[in-house]
Amino acid sequence: MTEYVEPLGLRILIRKDEARHQTRGGIVLPDSSEIPTITGRVVEISVQVERSEDFPIRKYDKVLFHPKNAIPVDFETDNLLFVVPVDDVVAVFRRSKAERPKSDTLTDDEESDDSTDPVDLG
Repeated sequence: MTEYVEPLGLRILIRKDEARHQTRGGIVLPDSSEIPTITGRVVEISVQVERSEDFPIRKYDKVLFHPKNAIPVDFETDNLLFVVPVDDVVAVFRRSKAERPKSDTLTDDEESDDSTDPVDLG
């Protein structure tokens, strides 16, 4: 029988990203420096979160979360799983939408969109 963790209430299960020992610019960090890693991938979501339109979080989303209330799950030897309240998720990483043609006027097939695109992080 296979075991799995199912979060209850307004919680999700996140696999925390590995801590980096080198910055993007190539600077190697000493082992004694502790930079908290607060990004991870959603492994499982509770039924309550899945059914709620208030939380646009889905399974496999990459998220940024506040680690203060994260509960470690002693399920794996590397201990990277955490049950996190959805209120502690502060951002979801999304891919940018397809580039739209730059034009002063819209064609009949296009609709006006006053929303702003998310910040491109990579």
